[in-house]
Amino acid sequence: MVVLGIDPGYAIVGYGAVEFAGSNCRSLGYGVITTNAETDFNLRLKTIYDNCSLLIAKCKPDCMAIEKLYFQSNQKTAIMVAEARGVIILAAQNAGVDIFEYTPLQVKTVVTGYGKAKKAQVMEMTRRLLKLTEVPKPDDAADALAIALCHTQAAGTALRRTLVERNKTKYQ
Repeated sequence: MVVLGIDPGYAIVGYGAVEFAGSNCRSLGYGVITTNAETDFNLRLKTIYDNCSLLIAKCKPDCMAIEKLYFQSNQKTAIMVAEARGVIILAAQNAGVDIFEYTPLQVKTVVTGYGKAKKAQVMEMTRRLLKLTEVPKPDDAADALAIALCHTQAAGTALRRTLVERNKTKYQ
């Protein structure tokens, strides 16, 4: 099973694809989609959508795991990230990819075993779990891999239900 993890943003969108087989996970690749601050915001959203669509077509994920939004202060930033997150979800939906959402607390808890883990701890555990030689860079890509790992570890019941339903549909 291939899980595409997404760390949403409008300047930088982190992505990481993880293959999950049995109890083994391995990274299939990771990186970021970036947009230029001087570009009209609507065009930035189009760039994110187009690149996510290409990424989904390339890695053919069975599902996408995306971080839920959590903001305490800047509402303008929250709205812009929410809009970017919307076009990312639309790209997955249009491609028929199942979408799962996780809070930062859930990701930290699953990856490190501690919900208040520091960013460096999450990144190091992501490296270890995926048996990578170094911590993925930039941070947004590492976060996306952690989100994908969270899904492979935490969504057992929902994941199995989705696969069972998909298999029923395929063979009817």
